Amino acid sequence: MTIWNLGSINADMIYAVPHLPGPGESLAATGMERFLGGKGANMSVAAARAGAQVAHIGAVGPDGRWAQDRLTEYGVDTRHIDGVEVPTGHAIIAVDAQGENNIILFPGSNHAISQDQLGQALSSAQQGGLLVMQNETNLQVEAAKMGRDLGLTVCYAAAPFQADAVQAVLPYLDFLILNEIEAEQLRQATGQSVTDLEVEHVIVTLGSKGARYYHRGTASDFPAYKVKAVDTTGAGDTFTGYVLAGMDRGMPMAQAVSQANRAAALMVTRHGTADVIPDLKEVREARFD
Repeated sequence: MTIWNLGSINADMIYAVPHLPGPGESLAATGMERFLGGKGANMSVAAARAGAQVAHIGAVGPDGRWAQDRLTEYGVDTRHIDGVEVPTGHAIIAVDAQGENNIILFPGSNHAISQDQLGQALSSAQQGGLLVMQNETNLQVEAAKMGRDLGLTVCYAAAPFQADAVQAVLPYLDFLILNEIEAEQLRQATGQSVTDLEVEHVIVTLGSKGARYYHRGTASDFPAYKVKAVDTTGAGDTFTGYVLAGMDRGMPMAQAVSQANRAAALMVTRHGTADVIPDLKEVREARFD
C-alpha cells in the first residue's frame, strides 16, 4: 500500500555550538550546514528508505524547489507537493557537543496547503493504506477525518506538541506517537494517561531508554541500542518513519519497533536530518555493542 504523509518540508540550518545558548546569550557557532528537514520530510524519507511507498502532501515556496527535488531523489512521490508564494519553511537548529539540540521553526509554506490539494491527493488513496500527520502543517483535522472516512490507518506524531491539536485529531486516530514529555503534557491537559486513550496503537519514545508500545492499553518495552550520540536531530522522525513502514508492510509491531530502534540508533551517530537517514540495508547490517 501507500503511506500518505501530510507533512512539513523545511530547510534545516544546523549550527554547531559549544553549548546550547541561554536567554540573552550571544554565542558563536563553530560550523553551519543546510539539510532537507521538517518532521514531515524526515518521516517521508525514513519510510521510503525503509522500503515503503510514500506519497508526500505538502508545499514549498519559490525558494524550495531544491527540497522537492531532494525528496524525489530519495524515493518519495512528490506529485502532491504544490508550489506557493509563501517562503519555504525553515528551522534554525543549535546542536551542542553532546548532541543535544534546540530548534526555532518558521512554518512558512507548510501552513499554505489547500483543502483542494489535500482532497485531490487523497482521492488516489486506497483503503488499507496509512495516513500520517505532524503538528507542522495546516489541515490536520480535515486530513484525519478524510483518512478515517477513506478507511486509512490514521497516524499522528504529536510534535511540536500542542494539547489542543492532539485533542482535535484524537477521535480519528488509530496510532499516536509522542515522547515521554509530551505524554505527560497530554495527561496534564486532558486528565488522561496514554493507557486511557481510545487509540489502538500508542508509542511513547523514551530517548536513550528506547520506546514503550501500548496496544489497547497493554504496554511492551523496547530498549534502545547503546551508541555514542553526536546529534539527536531527526532521530524521532526516523523512528516514526521506520515504524510506519513496518506497519505498512504487515510486520508484527514488535518487529517494526525493534527495527525502528536500530534506525534511530544509527541516526544519532550522524550529523544532519533527512539527508543522512539510514536505509534498510544499513539498518539490517548495523552492529551494536
